[in-house]
Amino acid sequence: MDRNTTQNESQELMALEEDNNLGRGWHGDPERHADAGRKGGETVSQNRDHMAQIGRRGGQTVSRDREHMAQIGRRGGQQRRKVTSDTTETTNPQDK
Repeated sequence: MDRNTTQNESQELMALEEDNNLGRGWHGDPERHADAGRKGGETVSQNRDHMAQIGRRGGQTVSRDREHMAQIGRRGGQQRRKVTSDTTETTNPQDK
């Protein structure tokens, strides 16, 4: 009988904990957890080498997508032509 009572109490405790977790992997106040995450992010971001490594890996991943890189190149070329034609109009006195 003691074993059943202990098992029932254990099951009730587990059910109570599940209700309180609401599917989250942590307990407590979401605002405090957000503050803790923000503080950790600020600390990590102060390590310039680490942040450069993250950026480098992201750039390498993005650059593997040839179509995406082609689109960037086309937009850059279009922007460059626009700036060049605007500059030519304002700086070349013979065109006026």
